[in-house]
Amino acid sequence: MRKIPDQIKRLIVPFAIVAILLLAMRYFLVPRSFGKYGHYRADAVDEIAGLNIMYAGHDACSLCHTDISQLKSTGNHMGVSCEVCHEPAQAHIDDPTGVKPHAPRDRVLCSLCHGYNPSRPTGLPQIIPEAHNPTKPCFSCHNPHDPKPPHPLKECSACHLHIVRLKAESAHSGLPCERCHGFTQKHVVEPRGLKPSTPRERGFCGACHAAGAPGLKDIPRVDIMEHYNEYQCYQCHYPHLPEVD
Repeated sequence: MRKIPDQIKRLIVPFAIVAILLLAMRYFLVPRSFGKYGHYRADAVDEIAGLNIMYAGHDACSLCHTDISQLKSTGNHMGVSCEVCHEPAQAHIDDPTGVKPHAPRDRVLCSLCHGYNPSRPTGLPQIIPEAHNPTKPCFSCHNPHDPKPPHPLKECSACHLHIVRLKAESAHSGLPCERCHGFTQKHVVEPRGLKPSTPRERGFCGACHAAGAPGLKDIPRVDIMEHYNEYQCYQCHYPHLPEVD
């Protein structure tokens, strides 16, 4: 009979200790109801069911506030639940006259989503709260349930502030946005429904950057037919900050 090597014997002890500890943890630390219905603690179902209901949901609000619900259903806040701004409303549903929902009156709540932050999605209206009508509450100009601008915006920076700031540092800083994007005033009223067009063909960039194209002498030039012709220009050069390696 072969003798078990000494190094294997030495490993048996720590492995046995680890196995005993795992079994002990499984017995003493894992809840008894874990795994009864699935990979979770079954007792949690009854505990959650016993909690007080705080949120009523959009449908409960729309039963009484039909006019506001209809207005909101076509606005840019259509996907924002009522209780995001008005806080949990189940108590108001249970006692409509005795408990009134919260109605924000300061600028803090709106700034949580619309204060300038470069990480937010492009197209989301953003402002610098300290500079944008600082003495006025937001609802004095914008209906929260249908927050269209009170008048047509004159500058793209009202919504695309991050892009405008980035473009200001680039070689394209002198180009107006309309030079590359087809734009109508209806876009400021329905930004998601009427999006500006975006160039998708190499020939558009070639109007300025192709060899022999008219324009300033210091504009970078390439042979459009030969310069990585299997790619679109924007796949290598970000149009708002088109660095050239």
